[in-house]
Amino acid sequence: MSDSHAHALAGKHILLGLSGGIACYKSAELTRLLIKAGATVQVVMSEAAEHFITAVTMQALSNRPVVSSQWDAREPNNMAHINLSREADLMLVAPASADFIAKLAQGRADDLLSLTALARPLERCPLAVAPAMNREMWAHPATQRNVAQIQADGASLFGPGSGEQACGEVGDGRMLEAAELLDEVIAFFQPKLLAGRRVLISAGPTFEPIDPVRGITNHSSGKMGFAVARAAREAGAEVTLVAGPVHLATPRGVKRIDVQTAQQMFDAVLPLAEQHEIFVATAAVADWRPAAVQLHKIKKDGSGSPPSLSMTENPDILASVAKLADSPFCVGFAAESEDVPKHGRAKLLRKGVPLIVGNIGPATFGLDHNALLLIDADGEREIPHNDKLSLARELVREISERFEKKTKSK
Repeated sequence: MSDSHAHALAGKHILLGLSGGIACYKSAELTRLLIKAGATVQVVMSEAAEHFITAVTMQALSNRPVVSSQWDAREPNNMAHINLSREADLMLVAPASADFIAKLAQGRADDLLSLTALARPLERCPLAVAPAMNREMWAHPATQRNVAQIQADGASLFGPGSGEQACGEVGDGRMLEAAELLDEVIAFFQPKLLAGRRVLISAGPTFEPIDPVRGITNHSSGKMGFAVARAAREAGAEVTLVAGPVHLATPRGVKRIDVQTAQQMFDAVLPLAEQHEIFVATAAVADWRPAAVQLHKIKKDGSGSPPSLSMTENPDILASVAKLADSPFCVGFAAESEDVPKHGRAKLLRKGVPLIVGNIGPATFGLDHNALLLIDADGEREIPHNDKLSLARELVREISERFEKKTKSK
């Protein structure tokens, strides 16, 4: 588990419901991950779930007795369906079978799990479901109708995923993996500071080819930009990520556009910029590129002298976006090797943007941690050294506050 997850759910109590399905095996790992993230977990199992995984396993992992019957006499008042949800911060049903989703849609309460879902205080114990079923069952109009109904009633949908299913078929309907569900739960509790906002982010390096074999690039891994994309999505934004050549998984719910060169990134970003309200330029874009790309690999000629390369300047993506007639709120990044305040402020003025985020590039490229310096017209503020996702969440808070002030001042 990454550092950013270590205490992400500290103080949270998760009521984890298991309905019947082979995906119950993933619920064991999910329980372990939730607890490692700091949560307490109370497991409730349907009778069908007990055919796929034992209560003994879930009790061992959760360190709490598993409850499966509405007639459980261990409860002093014999009202497990009432008591279970009163201390919960979230009720998550994973797996949620087609049958259980149908029960939720109809408001049925014929076992402990459905009773508890119906009896929970709506304002204090939200409900999330992680669908798990065959692809045909998922696609069936009845299931889609039921899913739409429970969402209209306030439930959140985690998934489903797509891929190979236990039956051997391939398609939508499989339950998300335990680590993906952990990310969904963590995201669920993040403040929705950018709800309904459209955010455009550039990330990673660019690669400027010299010939079919060689090129000019830099050490940017894209990790900070991808963390900002994830944090913005967690905050409720609709996020588009324009990424240079990196080997990183796309954050869930984020639309990704892959590019190679600075010109390609410029061509992707500019048409999108006016469709978004916020632009965060984390990409380390090459300032120059070879004026001409050689058709074949440049060979040594034995003279000992390297070939001369004629260079031309790449377009300035951030400055160009900032100059648009209907420009978004622009945030630039300055990866420096020295004197971050001086060079960051110069970049702030040169680009004409309200906020620059500075850091020492060689100290963070490829790493999972960083420290940031926020530079604006009023001064500077440091966000201390931390993992990049935690920094990204703090940066998103800063951006949301500044964006709201700008919006209200119009």
